[in-house]
Amino acid sequence: MGESYYDEIASGYQELHGEEQLNKAKFILNNIHVESSDVLLDVGCGSASALSVFGCEKVGIDPSFELLKRAKIPVVQGVAEKLPFSANSFDIVISLTAIHHFKDVKKALIEMFRVSRRDIVISVFKKAQHFKEIEEVIMSTLPIQKRVEETYDVVFFARKTF
Repeated sequence: MGESYYDEIASGYQELHGEEQLNKAKFILNNIHVESSDVLLDVGCGSASALSVFGCEKVGIDPSFELLKRAKIPVVQGVAEKLPFSANSFDIVISLTAIHHFKDVKKALIEMFRVSRRDIVISVFKKAQHFKEIEEVIMSTLPIQKRVEETYDVVFFARKTF
């Protein structure tokens, strides 16, 4: 399922996944500290509607042009493995149930770590085809502080320290 699949389902994406993504965003918000001055990046943001819960500056990146057209925040068309941002550009980097679509999970995680100044939060769909492998790469690549099992996802909380 690449970006063309998401371009095709873009018109119904919100109806299919909107509430679930919003609940994940609320869960993350309840588990990290967010200041109004923070800048947040959502990698694999889709339509970025779930980001409405974060009271800070938000930016999204996704390969699906059709989903990005529906976003109400600044967005960039691109992929997780090659983020077009400078190092330490974002206080918070999140990825909601998108990582199993990435072509190179380790490279994407390294990029997310590179552009983060503080928090990195990744939710992984428990029923993802390669869940165990994805989890192992997350655990060995990021400084994970907390792993939480939710209904459909496992959420990994990492914190970058200098």
